[in-house]
Amino acid sequence: MTAIANRYEFVLLFDVANGNPNGDPDAGNLPRIDPETSLGLVTDVCLKRKIRNFVEMAHEGESGFEIYVKEGAVLNDQNKKAYLAVRGGEVEAPTKGKKEKLDPKDDAEAGKLREFMTSNFFDVRTFGAVMTTGVNCGQVRGPVQIGFATSIEPVMPIEVTITRMAATTQREKTETNTSDDGNQRVENRTMGRKHILPYALYRAHGFISAPLAEKAGFTDHDLEVLLGALTNMFDHDRSAARGEMSNRTLVVFKHDSKLGNAPANKLFELVTVGRNVDGKYYDIGDRRLDNAPKARAFHDYAVRINTDQVPEGVKVIELV
Repeated sequence: MTAIANRYEFVLLFDVANGNPNGDPDAGNLPRIDPETSLGLVTDVCLKRKIRNFVEMAHEGESGFEIYVKEGAVLNDQNKKAYLAVRGGEVEAPTKGKKEKLDPKDDAEAGKLREFMTSNFFDVRTFGAVMTTGVNCGQVRGPVQIGFATSIEPVMPIEVTITRMAATTQREKTETNTSDDGNQRVENRTMGRKHILPYALYRAHGFISAPLAEKAGFTDHDLEVLLGALTNMFDHDRSAARGEMSNRTLVVFKHDSKLGNAPANKLFELVTVGRNVDGKYYDIGDRRLDNAPKARAFHDYAVRINTDQVPEGVKVIELV
């Protein structure tokens, strides 16, 4: 298959209800928040993780759709697969006690190693990778990049106290069942906390470069797989911590050319999100919203796509 011949951008809108879409381990796993604006954040790494997980699930065993960065993977072992394929046999084991290290013999072999990695690992030819972790397979600059997702309005996390009826160890059970006065208690409860957002709608922007796709081997089929993952990834990423997460809107801008026909920021401005209050549209930040109820569902928002202002040479595709 040949690489894609068109530039693309996309706008992804997704929401969360009574969950934590992306906890911050440096802040007690609180939902990530911009401290200046109180807008919620979801990192690009988090979104790419969901894409990887969906592709691995949907295309398990399919040639060319292995995942390089996956849970429990040892990256040097992944890189060593390329050396085994290119050199046609066993690779020299590192000296005992020394750091594992393998390097290509020349530029020709380096190119073959990169080609093996892009041909076999979907996420390498999609997002790129730095594969120089001792077993050196070079670097690949990915054609697909996704920015941080930002909530449409400020968010307010809620701390919820939870209880667990079972103890982890016998010692914990004994300590928990004995009160300060020495009397035995029937309960075996331990306390915990979780942080949730009652509701938040997030917006993320994505970019797909045709020139970089040509170098990485990112094809039209890969694009189809990527868009399928963006559409369905939340339906296979359920957990109690994340509440209910749903993909609400996916708008793709397709350019007629490889380099593009309009600036990405101008295209993103064509997709606007406002508040829907009693059937009336209000821009976010409108002072008349100060006394309006807080958004608690997707229907409290209104999404508009200004198709009449789309530049020449750009096609709008609505997938959700």
